[in-house]
Amino acid sequence: MSNEFNSISGSKRSLHVQVAREIARGILSGKLPQGSIIPGEMALCEQFGVSRTALREAVKLLTSKCLLESRPKIGTRVKDRASWNFLDPQLIEWMDGLVDNDTFFHQFLGLRRAIEPEACALAAIHATAEQRIELSETFQKMCDVSQAEVFIQDAWTDIDMRFHNLIFNSTGNDFYLPFGNILCSMYKNFIVHSSEHGALCLQEHRDIYEAIMAGNADKARAVSASHLQASKHRLPDEV
Repeated sequence: MSNEFNSISGSKRSLHVQVAREIARGILSGKLPQGSIIPGEMALCEQFGVSRTALREAVKLLTSKCLLESRPKIGTRVKDRASWNFLDPQLIEWMDGLVDNDTFFHQFLGLRRAIEPEACALAAIHATAEQRIELSETFQKMCDVSQAEVFIQDAWTDIDMRFHNLIFNSTGNDFYLPFGNILCSMYKNFIVHSSEHGALCLQEHRDIYEAIMAGNADKARAVSASHLQASKHRLPDEV
């Protein structure tokens, strides 16, 4: 496991975050197997070209994400996959490129199916007047972007992400808020991968929007579930 990592001493990012990212990607890719002991402090400092302080901060960050644990007289061990905090937005970002896209996006869509229809139902019941106004303004922007003479994918992605994030924020349930953050971390790559043109799903967003605005929880749940079928996101059939 010697010389597993390259020096990052010239990086403009925060050193400890960059070190954490590289170690995390080694763990997530399997190069640093579950249960293995990572190289010692001196070896890692030399490989990365950083101080002990930066390395210790990196290990502390990875420990907080349940990727590593330090044991006296043993060293720093990679924790089992079941302990990893896959709901951490930073961890999701670090996974980019390490997992087959189709597999990764099917898993992401599966998570959305499990929670987003219920979030829409809750938003229909609990959204405040201010949140309904904001959702209405956001949906109108979706219409404007979709119907523009020149379609801009980035503009659609941003407003589409905003629309769905607003729904999580409007549930009246604080436990849904982190999923809105996860959505923001994953959504841009997902929508570019799965949709050729935002206008193709404008009517489905309209159905969700109108159900929430009407306070119809059952319909909001149903139209959201329909929107999240894999066949509507240019993903291959699930195994």
